[in-house]
Amino acid sequence: MASMNRLFRSPSSSFPLIRSCFSTTSAAAASETVKPHSDLHARHTTSQDQKAKGIQWVFLGCPGVGKGTYASRLSILLGVPHIATGDLVREELNSSGPLSQKLAEIVNQGKLVSDEIILNLLSKRLEAGEARGEAGFILDGFPRTVRQAEILNDVTDIELVVNLKLPESVLIEKCLGRRICGECGKNFNVASIDVKGENGSPDISMAPLLPPPQCVSKLTTRADDTIAVVKERLLVYYEKSQPVEEFYRSQGKLLEFDLPGGIPESWPKLLEVLNLDEHEEKLSAAA
Repeated sequence: MASMNRLFRSPSSSFPLIRSCFSTTSAAAASETVKPHSDLHARHTTSQDQKAKGIQWVFLGCPGVGKGTYASRLSILLGVPHIATGDLVREELNSSGPLSQKLAEIVNQGKLVSDEIILNLLSKRLEAGEARGEAGFILDGFPRTVRQAEILNDVTDIELVVNLKLPESVLIEKCLGRRICGECGKNFNVASIDVKGENGSPDISMAPLLPPPQCVSKLTTRADDTIAVVKERLLVYYEKSQPVEEFYRSQGKLLEFDLPGGIPESWPKLLEVLNLDEHEEKLSAAA
């Protein structure tokens, strides 16, 4: 792990109040599900510009919850790289390299890729980023196991872990509706979701994210987005990755966020609980 030690920078102080908010809050309080009108943002007083430099965040959540969607949006907003281990695996699959066949078998069965392979791919990505002068990151899809979380904990100080949540029925519909344009590489979703809440939970509606006309004929489906594989991936997540939530909950770093709907409903609420809504407004005004 020497390369990992070289690549992760020393613990950051560039996001002091979001970090201190979670380090000074009890683990139980920090792990409460965040509601849209949470007063979390009221605890932060430093300027948004100071916060937007070199953050070290992790996004957790079941397959299909939208980690990549929201992590990539935040990476653009904050000017830090979004590093998705799922993308790294898919890039390796498409490379016809020595790992591609082995990875294809693992992914098509809905299994977890081994720690060794993931750490190797992540190290290579971080080395490339270091050469480009990148600072900070938003990790998506890593860590997936407690062992990975422990390794990450040994080499850097993760400041915030955002755990996105949706009901399982919604997750399955979202996964089955995912499409990728084979030409431009953009992601879309053809599922129109309208799920009635149970036991006091709110209804969840999500409009499809449809492709433009030029992409319609080029849409492909991920090999692992079949009902059997999706259910297997969810089962593996519950067994292997939910303990990661407890790992960060015990450190007071876990922020649980129930997605209230699609991007139009969820994005403003997420920015609000992260105290970044004013930051986006400033950037929009300056554009």
